[in-house]
Amino acid sequence: MQEVVENITLEKLKPFPNHPFKIREDEAMMETVESVKSFGVLQPVIVRKTKDGEYEILSGHRRKRASELAGRKTIPVIVRELSDDAAVIFMVDSNLQRENILPSERAAAYKMKLEAMKRQGTRTDLTSDQNGQKSVGKTSREMLAAENRDSATQIQRYIRLTELQPELMKMVDEKKIAFTPAVELSYLKPDEQRML
Repeated sequence: MQEVVENITLEKLKPFPNHPFKIREDEAMMETVESVKSFGVLQPVIVRKTKDGEYEILSGHRRKRASELAGRKTIPVIVRELSDDAAVIFMVDSNLQRENILPSERAAAYKMKLEAMKRQGTRTDLTSDQNGQKSVGKTSREMLAAENRDSATQIQRYIRLTELQPELMKMVDEKKIAFTPAVELSYLKPDEQRML
């Protein structure tokens, strides 16, 4: 089935729930705004329709923000029908390829995708075929690693960062705490982390 591009008003678009990737209004964003002013949005935003008739952004949060800053009222979109778990996986996959992802963003994204993959793993229609299991002997984390540049162990370490208190996670993002010590700090109880 061929996908259709349609124009939708910006106010009908809402961010993906718990979208882990921050939208920075930095120099790169200002360049995108200028591009949108000059040429429009060249790559459609990928969305899915919500029960209330609005649209949830799966890919294109930055393009939407650039369009707002450029003063546009509509944006080209492609509407896809995806389950909640499939939507999480698509949203994470379409954003993990970006450059300059903060450790907190990568950690939250890996955690979201791994949880969605595990939920899908309990469904036989997604994990098996006529010949048996599709992923015999592989954990969800190993399957996630096969799709990304990080090893299964490194993914586990990133996910561990989600246990950090927000102020410590901010310090990791700002490179005030290195990755390996941050992982070790994540094993402290929340009240112990606050004492640092």
